[in-house]
Amino acid sequence: MQETTNPTIQKIIQNVETVIIGKTEVAKLSLVALLAKGHLLLEDVPGVGKTMLVKALAKSIQADYKRIQFTPDLLPSDVTGISIYNPKEHEFVFRPGPIMGNIILADEINRTSPKTQSALLEAMEEHRVTVDGVTHQLDSPFFVMATQNPIEYEGTYSLPEAQLDRFLIKTKMGYPDMGDEIAILTNAQMQASTDQLKPVITLKDMAALQEEVQNVFVDESIARYIVELMAKTRTDKRVYLGVSPRGSIALMKASQAWAFMHGRKYCLPDDVQYLAPYVCSHRIIMKSEALYEGIDAQAIIREILAKTSVPVQRQVN
Repeated sequence: MQETTNPTIQKIIQNVETVIIGKTEVAKLSLVALLAKGHLLLEDVPGVGKTMLVKALAKSIQADYKRIQFTPDLLPSDVTGISIYNPKEHEFVFRPGPIMGNIILADEINRTSPKTQSALLEAMEEHRVTVDGVTHQLDSPFFVMATQNPIEYEGTYSLPEAQLDRFLIKTKMGYPDMGDEIAILTNAQMQASTDQLKPVITLKDMAALQEEVQNVFVDESIARYIVELMAKTRTDKRVYLGVSPRGSIALMKASQAWAFMHGRKYCLPDDVQYLAPYVCSHRIIMKSEALYEGIDAQAIIREILAKTSVPVQRQVN
């Protein structure tokens, strides 16, 4: 994994790492999703630091942080907000839900019903919510970091394909190694927490960085490379449903963010290769016979990457 060379991004990562130990890769992928104006899905067992990562990121960029605990009885209005009649004013007043913030932790998103999960769709895609026919614009930047427990856990629902497609990146935290876990215990003794973190940049600064990311150059050869990779997921005999054009756009945007984080104004094939498993694997639906054989979507993506010729890009100044 390449070292981040953008000084501002490096400061954010270092700030997050004061409370999240040994998870540099996950912190970088979180920033890729944020810089690309996308969203992140973290799948892992409870207790590995998913919530703390979100809070640390929000603190680092001085963001308005909101948390939604998804439960089986959660209603869509509990997420988006509700209009309540005010008898004094003789009118309905909108009371915003927790979705109205900058960085939203959607905790254990797969423990609620598909109906409530779908309440996030408009917010994640359009950056707005509609309640009782009235549209309310969300703040910017707007970033959803959702956590989900493995589907084998009791009381979980599978996320609909349309919902998964709205997440730019899906990754896992994983258990820390022994050295990192010892450091975590030391931090706990010192009572290190996200409450002690200081902002590194402001929200206005982050919005400016997001705009800079959109200006990162993507050569035609890189665009063609992305399209070729995605096309192969659609024709693979082990795949029931391949990556959609939305996935192609997501991979391009993520590659722009990764290039920006590494101090470049242009994308390289290496950017695409590194990010493709994180951006594309959750957008692929495998055939049942492939799953029975133990083949997963990430393995398909890595195999396609290995068999696809890498473009030779001209030098960009």
